[in-house]
Amino acid sequence: MRITMVVDGVSYTDEVEPRTLLVQHLRETLGKVGTVVGCDTSNCGACTVHVDGHSVKSCSMLAVQADGCEITTIEGLARDGRLHPVQQAFHDNHALQCGFCTPGMIMQAIDLLADDPDPDERTVRHGLEGNLCRCTGYQNIVRAVQDAAHRLKPAGERQPEHETVGGGE
Repeated sequence: MRITMVVDGVSYTDEVEPRTLLVQHLRETLGKVGTVVGCDTSNCGACTVHVDGHSVKSCSMLAVQADGCEITTIEGLARDGRLHPVQQAFHDNHALQCGFCTPGMIMQAIDLLADDPDPDERTVRHGLEGNLCRCTGYQNIVRAVQDAAHRLKPAGERQPEHETVGGGE
């Protein structure tokens, strides 16, 4: 079957088998290997991408279902050599260890922040519950998402950073 999709701003038209998963097409045909194959059962969320602006576990969607869609992968987030604010917040807050879940976590976090630009800890945890991390206690991931929320606000809406108690004198 012939499909056309825009992936990370580039239009692709390819012949695909009807049973090809979107994650397989992205990785094997288009070389978007930042989209990770985790569990193949949609339980872990490592393969999360954006389809028409919303997070989707790409192992649960056929490539033919994405015909005519706009797909954003982890590779499509950085602009002009600068990380997306959520990517930068994950880096700055040490919100990864092995990094396997990180692309899916970041993609899900972006979707979460689009729905709720100022989430509390509970909202972040709930919003990421479909994405699993086996290395961390999620503390730094939650911190990173809340930091990214701050970074994504227009400069005039940002609250001043609070000093750490007993911090660094």
